[in-house]
Amino acid sequence: MSGFLRRIDPLLLGIILAAVLAFIAPARGSFAEGFSIAVKLAIGLLFFLYGARLSTREALQGLTNWRLHSVILAFTFIAYPLIGLAMRPPTAFISNSVYQGILYLCLVPSTVQSSVALTGIARGNVPGAVVAASLSSIVGVVATPALVMVLMGADSGIHIDASVFRNVALQLLLPFVLGQVARAVVPGVAGFAARKATKLVDRGSIWMVVYSAFSAGVVSGVWSSVSALEVVFLSAFALVLVCVMLWVTRVVPEALRFSRADTVAIQMCGTQKSLAAGLPMASVIFGGGQLGVLIVPLMIYHLIQLMTCSAYVSRLAKPTSSKE
Repeated sequence: MSGFLRRIDPLLLGIILAAVLAFIAPARGSFAEGFSIAVKLAIGLLFFLYGARLSTREALQGLTNWRLHSVILAFTFIAYPLIGLAMRPPTAFISNSVYQGILYLCLVPSTVQSSVALTGIARGNVPGAVVAASLSSIVGVVATPALVMVLMGADSGIHIDASVFRNVALQLLLPFVLGQVARAVVPGVAGFAARKATKLVDRGSIWMVVYSAFSAGVVSGVWSSVSALEVVFLSAFALVLVCVMLWVTRVVPEALRFSRADTVAIQMCGTQKSLAAGLPMASVIFGGGQLGVLIVPLMIYHLIQLMTCSAYVSRLAKPTSSKE
């Protein structure tokens, strides 16, 4: 059993433990209020470190590959939202809150860490993946809340207004910009942000958001509306979606005559959805007890995408005679 636990990704194991802890001992009252403030501070620190880690010079150089980035952004913020909208008919089999979670997962940006790591394993365009995934996260700070307002605000029962952009800018974008500034003017900041120890902030902030969100859901009783059948449906949906998008993100770039390395980068960045950015953004945009149900599809998709894409890139990593 202990060997099995060691093989589980620490981020995913922490998410599971945070969710279990929320069910056993949810945050309530004044503790919940204080913990909510701590979550906001952790999220701000997380995006500050993101800004400090990303090389401005490399980012600017990578931006010149506009074809690569535009295709990835199109998959992330056009294709996926259309898929989310197309899922409206199955609401007869899943609750509206769960459907809203499916739609939300289709609106969040791509991952950075896993996209780049998987691209490297598959011998793809790593610098392009770094810039593309980072650009997706930056664009997502504006695009995700904008898409949420347009696609989720009308009939979801979720009340969203322009203050979303202010909250996202203050809690996510401002710390990121400050991280970029600190990287440029403060010696040693970039090295400090890249240390392994600071990666605990990445994981820790996610665990805190999960515990806070699940606690709010438990306290408000919202989890009673999520059935085992819906969990099975979400798992199957995630697996099908990842596999279909892996195929589409291979066929389209090949038709557009991208190199193999660029195609791999498009596949890894174009099929990934960021738990690290999606949960903090959901915390800022939604908050409250409804957040627990809304992030369940994203959490399940994140797990499925990691397992599926890891198996896929392991096959791509084998020597082939394909043209580069």
